[in-house]
Amino acid sequence: MRLWHEKLISKLPRQQLLGQHRECCALRGGGWGKKHQTVDYVFTHSPYKLFQFHEKVMHEMQHRGYQPNELWLNPLYRGTKVPSYDSLQSVKLTSPIYPEHDDVYLHECIENLASKGIEI
Repeated sequence: MRLWHEKLISKLPRQQLLGQHRECCALRGGGWGKKHQTVDYVFTHSPYKLFQFHEKVMHEMQHRGYQPNELWLNPLYRGTKVPSYDSLQSVKLTSPIYPEHDDVYLHECIENLASKGIEI
């Protein structure tokens, strides 16, 4: 499980973009708080930040003609198996959304994609 650096979202091939959507859905739902070495940093922030990141992914999907389920555009929604949040305080949108998505992480993501034969 990985959240690609947000600068790469618009450049991701179809498979990685749709995979990113699935991973965001999983993290927002039953995966929230479940330890995973690559994405543990997400759980140190408000779940609203994950919504903001997911929203960027979904906007790119829509830009490409895909139609993600509109329920995910609600920051309280957590999927069909986990109850929605009753409330969730919004947080200011930062750039990058996650401070962990620095230039070192960007390079790591580019190298990871290159190891899969994807040149960005």
